[in-house]
Amino acid sequence: MVKYIFEYRDKVRDYECDLQGIVNNANYQHYLEHARHEFLAAHGVSFADLHQQGTDCVVARISMQFKVPLRSSDEWVCKLWVKKETVKWVFMQDVYRLADMKLCVRGQVDTVCLVNGVLGDSEELNEKFLPLING
Repeated sequence: MVKYIFEYRDKVRDYECDLQGIVNNANYQHYLEHARHEFLAAHGVSFADLHQQGTDCVVARISMQFKVPLRSSDEWVCKLWVKKETVKWVFMQDVYRLADMKLCVRGQVDTVCLVNGVLGDSEELNEKFLPLING
């Protein structure tokens, strides 16, 4: 059983849907990104502050599995957990439709940090997030 450590809720906007009346696949990437940013903010991490300190967190790879489509006005929740693999932070994110809790998208987002332009480890992220992983 997955042990989620964060949830972010939102609602589908009309302009996010395609001619078929379902959320366009590219918008799910926005949902996942916004949920990750909210996760960071909830733990006192600011992208702007990290950048000012010389650390830029970037996406290295994204994989998404589409299960059940969301439609206009559907409310959804993105639940996530994170793991650390060497210098890579891997975000496992699931988007559920709130009305029936059906899984809509399963995403894996691999991120890395560039510290002063060089692939490296962020001490701030390690301090904030390793305790969440290790219990």
